[in-house]
Amino acid sequence: MTVAARLDPASSEALVDTRFTVPGIRCAGCIAKIERELPKLKGIANARVNFSAKRVAIRHAENMPHDALTHALQELGFEAQEFDDNPLGSEDAEAKRLQRALAVAGFGMMNVMLLSVSVWSGAGGVTRDLFHWLSGVIALPVIAYAGQPFFRSAWMALKYRRTNMDVPISIGVLLATALSIYETMAGGGHAYFESAVMLLFFLLAGRALDAAMRTRTRAGIGALLSRMGRSAMVIADDGSFRSVPSQDLQPGMTMAVAAGESLAADGVVAQGESAIDNAMLTGESMPEQVSVDSIVYAGAVNLSAPLRVRVTAAASNTLLAEIAQLMDEAGQSRSRYVRIADRASRLYAPVVHSLALLAFLGWMTAGAGWHQSLVIAIAVLIITCPCAMGLAVPAAQIVTSGALLKRGLLVKDGSALERLAEVDIALFDKTGTLTLGTPRADITALDAEARSVALALAQASNHPLSKALASSLRDADVEAANVISISERGGDGVFGTWRAIEVALERPDCMQAGLSSQLRIGVDTSVIGFHDPLRSDAEEAITALSDMGIESRILSGDRSASVSTIARELGLHARAGASPQDKLAMLDHLRRQGRLPLMVGDGINDGPALAAAHASIAPGSASDVSQQAADAVFTGRALMPVAAAIRASRACMRVVRQNFGFAFIYNVFAVPLALFGMVTPLIAAIAMSGSSIVVVANSLRLARLAR
Repeated sequence: MTVAARLDPASSEALVDTRFTVPGIRCAGCIAKIERELPKLKGIANARVNFSAKRVAIRHAENMPHDALTHALQELGFEAQEFDDNPLGSEDAEAKRLQRALAVAGFGMMNVMLLSVSVWSGAGGVTRDLFHWLSGVIALPVIAYAGQPFFRSAWMALKYRRTNMDVPISIGVLLATALSIYETMAGGGHAYFESAVMLLFFLLAGRALDAAMRTRTRAGIGALLSRMGRSAMVIADDGSFRSVPSQDLQPGMTMAVAAGESLAADGVVAQGESAIDNAMLTGESMPEQVSVDSIVYAGAVNLSAPLRVRVTAAASNTLLAEIAQLMDEAGQSRSRYVRIADRASRLYAPVVHSLALLAFLGWMTAGAGWHQSLVIAIAVLIITCPCAMGLAVPAAQIVTSGALLKRGLLVKDGSALERLAEVDIALFDKTGTLTLGTPRADITALDAEARSVALALAQASNHPLSKALASSLRDADVEAANVISISERGGDGVFGTWRAIEVALERPDCMQAGLSSQLRIGVDTSVIGFHDPLRSDAEEAITALSDMGIESRILSGDRSASVSTIARELGLHARAGASPQDKLAMLDHLRRQGRLPLMVGDGINDGPALAAAHASIAPGSASDVSQQAADAVFTGRALMPVAAAIRASRACMRVVRQNFGFAFIYNVFAVPLALFGMVTPLIAAIAMSGSSIVVVANSLRLARLAR
């Protein structure tokens, strides 16, 4: 995808940005290589990697061929395609390939481990050889198929005289496989097929989860853009109407927007008066009254009367598209423990292979035969299998996520628990987050007859305030009066006749920002106020966060009046009227102060902030976009799961650190024993498996700690 041209401030040459999908980006080393090497080429100003989306944005000279950019990435060892070629399909295909490879590796691992148990238990002679052959028959096709994601990536890197983390992984898997084949054919006592297959399984599990999360992020952006009207009725100069796809709309065109229709572009009202539902953009649950010269945005829903709107921005230039782009750019990987795992993965194979080679050469020099030296080298390879290290994080995260799910909170990404454990300030949206997001009517000023009349009128309208009034009246067991000749006039209200008296539910003469409605019975009028009630445990949840040392604030796009009321009730500092850009700026300001913010919000306008925050949570009632952008989603009407998530995540990270510590200590003691020939391959395999069991058992404690 190529976006608008810019001028290089250092020269008169025009620059453009082109984005590429690069699935081969695996670690911090890949990011550094691309961002460091590409700008060295003539015509390329800079390159920026979006690690979580596996994409690279290259700023380059406008006349530079895209084939040259693709070739430059290939020279660095990365296959790439332009983002527009198939932005979702390539990622979906990669995720499916990884899932299939993971399933095959899991099947092979279970069967090979089952056969290995018999060998470890003392089977010998013909029985042992048979089990080795059976293990090889199962493992070889499994390794050939499940190892393809690593083998292809490693070959690409080596083909262009580069290296990446898949090169040592591939060497390790192939070396273990070759040694196992040799031992099996020679009738040796040990084969190591299970180690190769197990290593592939755990590595594939991590990559499959990563691919699934990237697909989910793209799906959230797709859901956001789908809110925009797909087409619009455009009024030609001769007064005729024609349907125009949203991507073909141009500034200056006039759209005819019917009641109930979503706007397909940003614009200014040229004719008409109506109520607009802007909840998806501002988070405000109350409709906004618009008239001539009012600004309206793509994705907003015209509620009550036809409008004519002059287009000011369309397609990728709309506010909705801008929010989608902000979400896309904000969704970066921020996991400290993932970075540790990346470094460990890069160091593991070369260090272990070097140790194994040194062990082999050292024992050969000391006079041991080649077979004994080889067995010792193999023991070094097996005993240092990083299974315990690989399980340290996911085992704890899976148990914690399961415990939180029982409490009504779904954690979508295990690494989110790391960030949730670190937050020190929580920013809450108001409508739909601290509050329930559904307005309630104050009917105390209405007598019994007025309530009955109001219900008859309210239930005849689809206006959000009418629906809220009808719901409140039904909850009070009110029965509708016999109002006849009911009609709704767009922008004015609902009218009818009751006992030969004209009655109406209409906009007050002095409407207070859409927060009230007026019931008129003859010449008598009553103003009905509306409010959005707090979640029942909001104050308790804020107190729980404070007890954990977490400051809470309100950051909302709603009106100042409604936000300040909630802020006073909860005793919180508040920022009202914040746009998506304002929320991102606030997050950036907090980060510069060294803070680690948690964003809790539900509206589409919260999407970029949810994606950019150190951690984020959305309620189950949130828009699809917010749920996709957030790290976790809580269900029900309670707010306490937010505090529970942080408490559980902190417990999870304590256990993760314990697991890492154990895995480190295990290798500190196990590797020297193997190097000095004090561990056989069988004992090495048992020790490796035992270390994994200890890590899993320690993680299972979180089922109780996360309650």
